[in-house]
Amino acid sequence: MSRFSVVVPVHRVQGYLRECLDSVLDQTFDDLELIVVDDASPDGCADIAAAYARRDPRAHLVRLPESRGPGPARDAGAARATGAYLLFLDGDDLLLPGALGAVDAALTGAGDPDVLLFGHDRINWWGDVRAGRDDLTGDPLAVTPAAWNRVVRREFWTGQNLAFSAGPYEDVVPVHRATLQAGDRVAALDRVCVRWRERRVGGFANAPGERHLTVIERYEELFTGAYDRPDAVTRLYPHAVRHLLAVLGDPGRVAPRDRPEFFRRASGLLGAHRPQGHEPASAEERVLADGAHRAYERLERSASRGAALRAQLARRKKQLAARVKRTAYRAELRTARLDPELAVYGAYWNRGVSCNPAAIHAKARELAPHVKGVFVVSYHHRHRVPPGVDHVFAGSLGYWRAMARATYLINNSSFPGGFTKRPGQVYLQTHHGTPLKKMGMDQRRYPASTHNLSFQRLMDHVDQWDFSLSANPHSTETWERVYPSASYRALELGYPRNDVYFTATDGDVRRVRKELGVEDGRTVLLYAPTHRDYQKGFLPRLDLERFAAALGPAYVILVRAHYFYGADAGLAAHPGLVDVTGHPRVEDLCLAADALVTDYSSLMFDYACLDRPIVTYAPDWQAYRLARGTYFDLLSGHEGDTPGAVATTEADLTALFRDNAWDTPDTTRLRSAFRTRFCPYDDGGAAERVVRHLFLGEAQAPCL
Repeated sequence: MSRFSVVVPVHRVQGYLRECLDSVLDQTFDDLELIVVDDASPDGCADIAAAYARRDPRAHLVRLPESRGPGPARDAGAARATGAYLLFLDGDDLLLPGALGAVDAALTGAGDPDVLLFGHDRINWWGDVRAGRDDLTGDPLAVTPAAWNRVVRREFWTGQNLAFSAGPYEDVVPVHRATLQAGDRVAALDRVCVRWRERRVGGFANAPGERHLTVIERYEELFTGAYDRPDAVTRLYPHAVRHLLAVLGDPGRVAPRDRPEFFRRASGLLGAHRPQGHEPASAEERVLADGAHRAYERLERSASRGAALRAQLARRKKQLAARVKRTAYRAELRTARLDPELAVYGAYWNRGVSCNPAAIHAKARELAPHVKGVFVVSYHHRHRVPPGVDHVFAGSLGYWRAMARATYLINNSSFPGGFTKRPGQVYLQTHHGTPLKKMGMDQRRYPASTHNLSFQRLMDHVDQWDFSLSANPHSTETWERVYPSASYRALELGYPRNDVYFTATDGDVRRVRKELGVEDGRTVLLYAPTHRDYQKGFLPRLDLERFAAALGPAYVILVRAHYFYGADAGLAAHPGLVDVTGHPRVEDLCLAADALVTDYSSLMFDYACLDRPIVTYAPDWQAYRLARGTYFDLLSGHEGDTPGAVATTEADLTALFRDNAWDTPDTTRLRSAFRTRFCPYDDGGAAERVVRHLFLGEAQAPCL
């Protein structure tokens, strides 16, 4: 018997189903069975589920002869289940990584209760994730009455004859009954385990109509059946009121024409079952209990005006706070002295601690410990700050104070908010790559890539630089032309982030591979395409599953989507694919890889330091060149331009590896010339040279 039976009813969710099923089968805790119930879906849901069932013995498909709705479909799955606990997951939702392991541990710690509640979050169709609002420390009846935010012991479920309702709001009755009947055998795990998807179209929650009146019938059924249990109605009543008011106030559920009828029925229900001595908890509840619909409408209009006023006040408060901080900053500029032992770092527009600034910071702690380093980090990326690294949040008062007092400023992009560089401050621009695509002032001829960039602000920023770090003569020449300014000079000292490629040992490589779960003996490819200015989201021009299958078990492919696209690449489960998009150190991924497969990513220039094969997969080279512009022809085959083997179609790419044409004397010759051109300054000592030059005042000769 499995620990969990995960039941997934499916109907018209083919676009989301693979992600859902992968989220279950990819759990590190794998003592589970997955039961997909095809509710006579007219799309490809059944075929998708059948394919999963064929390749994974834990997956099973149950077919219903006609569509009965999600409630009866869940019941059909529960009847087929054999696991100790039932977990119901909708076909367009996700079970988050590590969820089942955490649920199992919580169940064990609580003595295997009848019901365990857990948290959820929400993701809209734009990809924005918002936290759920449930308080898991209070009354369990207050938690969102849904099937997918709890597990229920299967023997308890069947023993209590629990079943879902047919029709809308099918989970209200059984989940509340389960909670009431379980009594003190209800536990909670304060962890987000499920991601609930808010669909733009096709979702019940955003389709107004009379069907939403059904929620009133569900509570009628609950109240009627609860009178034989002491205090059950008293416990349930305030949560029913809150739920009914939430549905009534949601224009996505109850259309204006249906609101009077919903109000009338809800008022009648609550009046008939109101516990003795119960006092309304809000003005909305009071008018609902009194059946005063016009009074309710007045409250709604007042609340709308109040919300608008609160939003206006919040905007003003935010503007005032910004003015206060900028005023404090200007005062610091006038009165505070520069701290000769303070350096402020930033990377990738405040996304964390990484790249050249991170490597310089680490080496400075070793060679110049008297210089205190502080990283500027966005609050949303605070989890990317390693322990022991001092940091301030972008835009905070601490940020402005640091910017006013620091003698040293080190960044690979730009500091937020606009700042006034003081006399005596030293600004090192490290950049974050070698330019293949057009940059800086050259972008004026490629407006599709600029996204309303202000070239005047760009040049104002450039005029603040004192040093521009360079990894090769090509970069030095390009930066001088596209960022023209007399304020800075080039530091041709190499890229500190590339030092690790010269200092890492075979043991380091084995460690990284082990951390990534790569078995010994497999050839590791790192697939790392760059982003396109003309597309939104990670859309690889390569069927990764098909490619991995063609290469076979001897290969494993690490997939690294560009950081612009989020924390993961949205891959389907496959033994030959590993999603490393969220890995904090791309340098480790390069160390683990036997070869790099990329298109136009600047990573190729760094990876060349390792002197390992680089395969260029460029199916849209002409489109990319026209949209963004490039400084040389990557596909020319000329020494110094092309780093190795080239493919422009998936078939060609597969053939390169099938025929062992990805690593030949010819590709080695190309790679050697490419490495000579673009890696002449990198030797493992770049960070030390920068630290000695910047913080210790030791002149460093340009690398040759």
